[in-house]
Amino acid sequence: MTKKMTVVFHDEELYTELKVEAARRHTAASKIIADAVREWLESQEDAELLPAIEAARMEWKEKGGRPWDEVEHEAEKVISERERAAEVKGVQA
Repeated sequence: MTKKMTVVFHDEELYTELKVEAARRHTAASKIIADAVREWLESQEDAELLPAIEAARMEWKEKGGRPWDEVEHEAEKVISERERAAEVKGVQA
């Protein structure tokens, strides 16, 4: 569904730059505006998440969090040890 909206540019230079860029891209100025609005809305959603991300990061630091690659390395060691233990049991059986 297409909706129409009038955008009033109080800055003639900005309007001219938009029209030139639209012509350069062979696209409608309305598409550039819609894309810009979409990006802005997404950035607002991201900005709303920042306090939650920061709170989780602080909790991680307070509780002695460790980097993922350190945890991953330990997990790989445990898996290797279990595989070796299974091989030894297989040989003895």
